[in-house]
Amino acid sequence: MESPFKADILKGKVALLTGGASGIGYEISLQLGKHGACIAVMGRRKHVIDSAVETLQSQGIHAIGLEGDVRKRDDAARVLESTVKHFGRLDILVNAAAGNFLVPSEDLSPNGFRTVIDIDAVGTFTMCHEALKYLKKGASGKDSSVGGTIINISATLHYTATWYQIHVSAAKAAVDSLTRSLALEWGTDYDIRVNGIAPGPIEDTAGFSKLLPQEILSKLKEQTLVSKVGQKWDIAMAALYLVSNAGYHSNSLLEV
Repeated sequence: MESPFKADILKGKVALLTGGASGIGYEISLQLGKHGACIAVMGRRKHVIDSAVETLQSQGIHAIGLEGDVRKRDDAARVLESTVKHFGRLDILVNAAAGNFLVPSEDLSPNGFRTVIDIDAVGTFTMCHEALKYLKKGASGKDSSVGGTIINISATLHYTATWYQIHVSAAKAAVDSLTRSLALEWGTDYDIRVNGIAPGPIEDTAGFSKLLPQEILSKLKEQTLVSKVGQKWDIAMAALYLVSNAGYHSNSLLEV
């Protein structure tokens, strides 16, 4: 599909993406890079990061890969510092790292619940917190007239209720809440725009293939009015829109 945005709309910008080497995160990395941004991809699996960076570079995108766990503050600080040291600035932070698995609530251990909370909610806050000093107005480069941009990837499953995903529902509800609070505080104090994107079921992702039983998938496709479900490209275009309208788009939570 052809992008509706100018090819150089993010020229000169630097973006760091957690979970940016696979799934929705990778597609956002790809599209931000195709539109001129330099890309830093953060993740825990070196072979996945290396493969993603190689593919990005093969398409002419300036990209680097950095190993790190969003649950660890030292890793977050190191990756952010390395990104700024390599590219000279930071303009965009996308928090796409997430954990999920299907399990009935009665069989979910406190440790399993905590693990997803730590990755999705605590990890998102940790990355935002450590990135603040780089994203403040004027901190990301001499030509900065506004602060940077943060996008937190959420979900829609917690808006009602979803079978066997109580841990993820709680984690994404927390992500939505911290997104709104940071948007209020940092938008007012530092001109940093903090937005959330809440994807529904997105085809060709681990969540789509592993977390939705086949009978539910069939019903979903039957009930979709336009005879198609969401694509990773759709989410990437939403992210591109949010990071490319520095002077216009206010802080919000975008459900896709």
